[in-house]
Amino acid sequence: MNEWWRSAVFYQVYPRSFADSDGDGIGDLRGLIERLDYLAELGIDVVWLSPVYPSPQADNGYDISDYQAIDPTFGTLEDFDELVAGLHRRGMKLVIDIVANHTSDQHPWFLESRSGKDSPKRDWYWWRPARDGWVAGTPGAEPNNWEGFFGGSTWTYDPSSGEYYLHLFAEQQPDLNWENPEVRQALHAMLRWWLARGVDGFRLDVINLVSKVPELPDGEGGDGFPYYCCGPRLHEFMAELRREVFDGHHRPYVLIGETPGISTAEARLLTDPARGELDMVFTFEHVSLDHGVGKFDVQPLAPGALAACLERLQNELGDAGWMGLYLANHDQPRSVTRFGDDSPEFRDASAKTLALLAHGHRGSPFVYQGEEIGMSNFPFDDIDAFRDVESLNHYQAAVASGAPASSVLAGLRAMSRDNARTPMQWDGSPHAGFTTGTPWLPAHPDFVSVNADEARRSPDSVWHFYRRLIALRHAEPVLAHGSFRRLDTHDDAVYALERVLDDRELVVVCNLSGAQRRVDLPWLADFRVLLATGPIPEPDSSGVVLPAWSGFVALRCGGSQRRGRHRRPLSDRERAAGEWIALPGSTSHVRSWT
Repeated sequence: MNEWWRSAVFYQVYPRSFADSDGDGIGDLRGLIERLDYLAELGIDVVWLSPVYPSPQADNGYDISDYQAIDPTFGTLEDFDELVAGLHRRGMKLVIDIVANHTSDQHPWFLESRSGKDSPKRDWYWWRPARDGWVAGTPGAEPNNWEGFFGGSTWTYDPSSGEYYLHLFAEQQPDLNWENPEVRQALHAMLRWWLARGVDGFRLDVINLVSKVPELPDGEGGDGFPYYCCGPRLHEFMAELRREVFDGHHRPYVLIGETPGISTAEARLLTDPARGELDMVFTFEHVSLDHGVGKFDVQPLAPGALAACLERLQNELGDAGWMGLYLANHDQPRSVTRFGDDSPEFRDASAKTLALLAHGHRGSPFVYQGEEIGMSNFPFDDIDAFRDVESLNHYQAAVASGAPASSVLAGLRAMSRDNARTPMQWDGSPHAGFTTGTPWLPAHPDFVSVNADEARRSPDSVWHFYRRLIALRHAEPVLAHGSFRRLDTHDDAVYALERVLDDRELVVVCNLSGAQRRVDLPWLADFRVLLATGPIPEPDSSGVVLPAWSGFVALRCGGSQRRGRHRRPLSDRERAAGEWIALPGSTSHVRSWT
C-alpha cells in the first residue's frame, strides 16, 4: 500500500477567504491558482480545498446543492482542472472536501424527496411523522427530542407532506439516509467522477455521523449523539466506500475522515490499514479542552492539559491508528490566540512553538491558511460583524434566554468560526491584498505588520520557521514514521517527546509558557539541535534553560548507541538536506534550510 500521506504536510485552503482574483470580495479558484508558488515555496505537499461546489451558502458551502460542479462564485470546472494541473506540475496533490452526511435543501435529490411521500427519493433522506398522539407542526410533536449542532431541534416540519425531515446541522442541511443503498451508490459514483478529474483524495466531513440507529430514539436531555455518532453500520459503510471507489484505482490517494466526538478506540479501528476503511481521522478532544457548557462557554486551559491530551491520543492510537495533526482549521479559532500568546511580545515565539508541538507528533501535520504567518483572532466588537450561522444562532438563543449580550459576545469573540475565516493577510495594501473590492469579512486590523509579504522578507519570521520545519520533516523519516514516547520533564509547562526509528532518535522539547523554564534532562548534552524557535542555551550537565515560548528539535549523536557520548560526523543525507550553522546567540547548532 502506498502510504505517501504519512510523510506529507497538508495545507488547508478556505477558498472564500484565501485570495480574490476578480474584486468581488470573495476568494476564488483563480486566486488560489495565482498563489500556488507561495505554497510550493513553503514546502507544502498537499492542498486540502474546502467546498467550492454550488451552494446557497447557508453554511458557507458545506450545504452542497450539486456535487459535480463549481459554484460560479469560485469559478468554473475549467478553473478547477487548471488548479489540479498546476498543483501536480509543482509536485503537490489536491484533497477536496466532500460533505456526504447531508446536502443542501436545494439539492435536486432533496427537492425530489420533498415532492411527496410517494417520491422515489423519499427514502434518500430521513422523513418521519409526528410523535404518536401529537398534531404535526405543533411544538413538541417532533419525531424525537434531539437538539442540533447549531441549536434548536434537528427536525423541520414540511406542511406539504405533513412530515418532518432530519438535519443534525442547519435546517437547510437535510441528512442523507445512508441506510438506502441507492444513496451510497450515488455518492460512490460522484467520488469516482472527481478521481477521474485528477484529485488525489477526499476529506469526508463529519463522516462518523452517517450511520444512525434506525429507530432514532429520544436522547437524554435532548442529546441524540449516542444514536448517530459512530452508528451501527459506520465501519461497514466505510469499508464499502473504499472498496467501491478506490479498489484498483491506478493512482495513490488518501481518505481522511472528520470525526467529531469519536473515541480513540473507534479512531484506531477506522484507520487501521488492515481493515481497509479510512487513512486518517481528525479527532476533537484537544480542541474541546477549553469548552464549558458548550463551546462558547470558554474556560481557562489548565496548565499541561493540552500536552496531556495529545500524549493520550498518541498512546491510544498506537501503531495501528493515524491522525491528522492540527491546532486550527476553518471551524476553530486561531491557534496563536487560543493556545499561545498573540501579544506583540510573544506572538511569533508562541506561533513557532505551537507549530513545533503539532508537527512533532506521529501523524500527518495540517497547516491552516494564515497559521504560517501567525494570524490571530479578529477583535469582533458587535454581533453585526459576524457571518457564521452557528455564531448568530447561538447569540440569538443565548440573549433570548436572558444571558447578557456582553458575555455572549465574549464567548463568540474567543470561539466563533469567523475568526478562522477573515481574509488571508498577503501584504500591507488595502484589505491585506486579499481583494481589490470589499471583502465579505474584514481583514484583521494588524495586517499592515502581520502579512505574508513581510514574513517572507524576514529570515526569523514564523513563515520561515514553518518552511524549515516542513523541510525537516521531509529530511527526517523518523518524524513521519518513528515511534512516540513522552518524556517526563517534571514541569507541566514543558512538553518533551521522543521519536525513534531504527537508530534515529529525535527529541522535541517545547516550553508552552510565557516564563523561562529549566528542563532537567541531563542526557540532552548528547543531542545536536536541528531546529529551534530561537536562541537556545547549550545544555549543561543537568539540562537546559528554555526561554519563554521556545522549543527545539534535536538529534541524538553517536550512531546506534542510545544516548551515548560519541558525537558522530554528519551523514551525507544531512549534508544534502542543508548546512549546519551556529544559532545566533548560542553555540548550539541548527540546520539552515535556505
